[in-house]
Amino acid sequence: MLAIILSAIVGWVWFAMIRMPGISYRGQLPSLNQQELKLQKALRQDVQKLVSELQEHNFSSYNNLVAAANFLESSFTNAGYKVKRQQYQFANRKYDNIEVEIPGTKIPDEIVVIGAHYDSVQDSPGANDNGTGAAAVLELARAFAGKKTDRTLRFVEFVNEEPPFFQTPDMGSLVYAKRSQKAGEKIVAMLSLETMGYYSDKAGTQKYPFPLNLVYPSSGNFIAFIGNIKSGDLVRKAIASFRRHVEFPSEGAALPAQIPGVGWSDQWSFWQQGYPGIMVTDTAPYRYPYYHTAQDTPDKIDFEKLARVVAGLESVIADLAILEIDEPVEQTRAEF
Repeated sequence: MLAIILSAIVGWVWFAMIRMPGISYRGQLPSLNQQELKLQKALRQDVQKLVSELQEHNFSSYNNLVAAANFLESSFTNAGYKVKRQQYQFANRKYDNIEVEIPGTKIPDEIVVIGAHYDSVQDSPGANDNGTGAAAVLELARAFAGKKTDRTLRFVEFVNEEPPFFQTPDMGSLVYAKRSQKAGEKIVAMLSLETMGYYSDKAGTQKYPFPLNLVYPSSGNFIAFIGNIKSGDLVRKAIASFRRHVEFPSEGAALPAQIPGVGWSDQWSFWQQGYPGIMVTDTAPYRYPYYHTAQDTPDKIDFEKLARVVAGLESVIADLAILEIDEPVEQTRAEF
């Protein structure tokens, strides 16, 4: 009897971790609208700039890394933002997190962070990992420029996510999260945009660590929302919003951080400081055959589908930060 009860409890807990609100879209994707077509073009241009012109950009290609930071800063500035550089030193070199902010109008002490790392791994141009994420943060910042939100909204491009900095004190996002915690900032949501541009409808293109392979689809045609157990509410709010607004396949889970892949990006840094964070990803090495290789180039990216995902994330962010609009509509404040 005890074994049956324990098995039932384990099953219930597992179901609670993977059960998500709404239904993942299935079927033919609609045509891109004019806004999405413009977004597709802009994302392509951003990734091409980061990859084709700068090639590998990281600590070992330091000048290219600096050029990437300068490109992001100038792009934010041209969108109307005042840019902050959070600088720190490692091995006698300076590294920068690039931040812009929209102060909240009603609850400014509550902060929603949208971030991605802009460095590439050694010996790779990093078009998908993480040119797609860095470009998505930039385009989302452009979309919200001049708008007002109840909560404070921050867009941050993080440096030094890749090895040898990964999950060390010199990882850019961990430097950022530690400073936020030291300043007493109340970050209520963090979205890490990580490797987002590769999709396939073919069966067998999607892999998983056990036991996720027993539950999720074998075709890598969806965007994933992944968090640790403590970030479960944020995972559910984000994917529910995405599914309300976008006709695109999506999967989500709030999982133990020990499962391989769950903490493999900048959301991990925020977890270390007690903040809720999720990763939005195409699942990187579990799908993308060119992950961390010299073949991670722009021609591998499906910019049409990336544009659909980024357009959907605009709606998710608007729901999380509570976008103020001119026309009165029914809107429920998202609680954290």
